Amino acid sequence: MRTEHPLTTTPLTAELLRGALDLERTASGLLPHRLPARARAQCADGQLAMAESQPSGVRIAFRSRATAVELDALPTKRIYVGAPPRPDGVYDLLVDGELVDRGSLADGNTLTIDMAAGSAETRPGPAGTLRFTGLPDRVKDIEIWLPHTETTELVALRTDAPVAPLPERGRKVWLHHGSSISHGSDAASPSTTWPALAAALGGVDLVNLGLGGSALLDPFTARALRDAPADLISVKLGINVVNTDLMRLRAFGPAVHGFLDTIREGHPDVPLLVVSPILCPIHEDTPGPSAPDFSGLREGKLRFLATGDPEERAAGKLTLTVVRDELSRIVRERSAEDPHLSYLDGRALYGEADAARLPLPDNLHPDAATHRHIGERFAGLAFAPDGPFDAP
Repeated sequence: MRTEHPLTTTPLTAELLRGALDLERTASGLLPHRLPARARAQCADGQLAMAESQPSGVRIAFRSRATAVELDALPTKRIYVGAPPRPDGVYDLLVDGELVDRGSLADGNTLTIDMAAGSAETRPGPAGTLRFTGLPDRVKDIEIWLPHTETTELVALRTDAPVAPLPERGRKVWLHHGSSISHGSDAASPSTTWPALAAALGGVDLVNLGLGGSALLDPFTARALRDAPADLISVKLGINVVNTDLMRLRAFGPAVHGFLDTIREGHPDVPLLVVSPILCPIHEDTPGPSAPDFSGLREGKLRFLATGDPEERAAGKLTLTVVRDELSRIVRERSAEDPHLSYLDGRALYGEADAARLPLPDNLHPDAATHRHIGERFAGLAFAPDGPFDAP
């Protein structure tokens, strides 16, 4: 049996991080970003800034014989005025791809959000330390998946054995973009968001550009997808365009074409899968915007309502039914010249039968069990023999 060794600090560098497109040096440490600096500079929206800095799919990854690992980190906690406290973000520890431990930090900065007033205030707090011990005494691949809904600055990494970056394992890189559902809203932990589960089942390395509230066909997001290395790409489009009431049908089609054109500039032959929205009953035939229903907030129950008028579809307002028809048409027409482009109806991931068994608790977002269902369903369809991601 190994005697206990003192912990030594390993500098946190890009070589030890997976899933981030940019790293920012801060006064506290290293802040992973899921959009590059140029993209962030082109939009001052607070929701986008919060979403892209929440490290969904980002993990510290290294090979080591370490039996003890410590991570100092500074998370930013969200507090919603009038609502019960949110649970602390979860850090998942994986050894050779298997989840072996979890931890959370109670300390950190706080971001207080008043949804009724539309205001937010940030207050600084201290960093905390996560400790994982009792790991198997052998050379192994270790991953610490960062909380998918807490902005997290990485301060220090300590282990009781030397650390090396993970060697190349021959895995394809899957680059995925979507809304808060892809971001992982209401998933149990960062390695159990539906994209993380699907990536594990498909044996690929995930880069998750699921951006809560911000899958809005922004040109800077398309350029980020264009410029990021990828072997497989999927874009799950539609729900945010509907629930923000961002555009009409006349603008939506050309915006989708432009988004796909930009991705193809950097990845002309990569399998590109367009995924339409999963079933969301409130917006199937009713346009946005969505609005929060605060009536149950003090009991920890927040639900969303569709506030649009179904009659306005005639004037070009978007619903999920309209969006799916348009995405299907666009992919069908483009695929005549783009054999690596394909379409997946989101209701194949979560449809009417699934909603009867696993209803959306807030009318908009899947819970932990539904994330697992969607991840397994996506893996079974996308990575199956002759599926859209079954490319040599």
